[in-house]
Amino acid sequence: MKLVASKTSPYARKVRVLLAEKQLACEFVEESAWNAGTTVPRYNPLNKIPVLVTDDGTCLYDSVVIAEYLDPLGAPSFIPPAGLERACVRRDEALGDGIADAGIAIFLERKREAARQDPAWIDRQRAKVDAGIEAVARELGGKAYLRGDTLSLGDVACACALLWLEFRMPEIAWRSRHAALGRWIERLEARPSFAATRPPA
Repeated sequence: MKLVASKTSPYARKVRVLLAEKQLACEFVEESAWNAGTTVPRYNPLNKIPVLVTDDGTCLYDSVVIAEYLDPLGAPSFIPPAGLERACVRRDEALGDGIADAGIAIFLERKREAARQDPAWIDRQRAKVDAGIEAVARELGGKAYLRGDTLSLGDVACACALLWLEFRMPEIAWRSRHAALGRWIERLEARPSFAATRPPA
């Protein structure tokens, strides 16, 4: 397998953490969809990363689909097999990805020249980010992980989103408002899978 991805993408980091946790061999091809000569459209017609290329050449995108494919390939499992338990983990994943979506929307809007930026749009996305962080904090409560005592895909997705916010938008400073989230993220950052996938400084 090979993963076509950026080292700074929260969605790619989610996949890279899963690969590391499961100790699955995978070639990493660093690529940006924003570069003029990007090769990403060869793998994904939408020019988005990450893309997982399987051993038979099948291209899988996006990170939700990749996670679904990877989960049965090795232990441990991060997605319950069925029912409400599975749905809640996928919902937690959607929450993390949604926080990342809104944060990236702000990041890209701020890259436009000042006169063309839409403050109302930025405020709308920031409200989503703040509400998403609050939702993760409520869901975690006093538990070790979002679903109890076991690390799930939802934890991975939400952690990658919150760590991306610290990387790109440190002014949000969510740890200062949520001590329990801070302790949770510190436990995750101590895992080799998270330590090995930190974005470059």
